[in-house]
Amino acid sequence: MRGDLIGWVEPEPDTALGALRERFALLGQALSQGAYLGLGRFDLQLACYPGGGAHYSRHVDAFPGQSNRRATAIWYANEAWKTEHGGVLRLHPKDLPPVDIPPMLDTLVVFLSERIEHEVLPAHARRLALTAWYYGRDSG
Repeated sequence: MRGDLIGWVEPEPDTALGALRERFALLGQALSQGAYLGLGRFDLQLACYPGGGAHYSRHVDAFPGQSNRRATAIWYANEAWKTEHGGVLRLHPKDLPPVDIPPMLDTLVVFLSERIEHEVLPAHARRLALTAWYYGRDSG
């Protein structure tokens, strides 16, 4: 189903990852207030697709009716990404054609976790993505 290597990003004050984690916390607060999502805690994961056609099959990040992930935010850290590298994030909005987003440096993608099916098409170069999953306040 997936061909990436993952690691969880824990709070690390005074580090580059700590600063990124703080930015994701601020994003979650803005989403919660601006879109009335009632977000609370979040998890942060770094994923590396090593190339060679690694991909992630079509899926959703949450399941309707359960108290779990409400919003997904993905930030890409890929300098000089080229079309031939593949690794496109393909979103499948309901009743609309798919939307392809290349994983270019400083691109940020945000969507509702239980509503948008998505997949990562085969990556032919190393691909880095930092993903935050925001939970509802009632999710512990």
